[in-house]
Amino acid sequence: MRHTYPCPLRWADMDAYGHVNNVVFLRYLEEARVDLLFRPDQVFRRGSVVARHEIDYKRQLVHRHTPVDVELWVTEIRAASFTLAYEVKDADLVYVRASTVVVPYDFEAARPRRLTPDERAFLEKYTEDATGAEGAVAA
Repeated sequence: MRHTYPCPLRWADMDAYGHVNNVVFLRYLEEARVDLLFRPDQVFRRGSVVARHEIDYKRQLVHRHTPVDVELWVTEIRAASFTLAYEVKDADLVYVRASTVVVPYDFEAARPRRLTPDERAFLEKYTEDATGAEGAVAA
């Protein structure tokens, strides 16, 4: 299962060339990630940090009034990290493909922590491998 976040484009997202600036896509990924993981009813309120981002820019996205969809899903779950994959897209056009490694974090102890059983169970609902098939859970 994939989570879809309808991300609004803002006038300030454009650069001098008239398309969405490459750095702004990180904000889009963050908004989608927060929408999935940090809603009041979700289990990730204990905290997490981003350890790594990878982004492949596929085509220009120009400003418009309709949102762009950010789809995200889990490609790997480990004991103390998980990887999210994203596509920033319209129905038939992909603008960006990306991934983020997220580490659960204990802010009081100032160190990474292991995933809780509830967090793991939540992530498993969104797990697909890199080709889009379900079931890529690692130990």
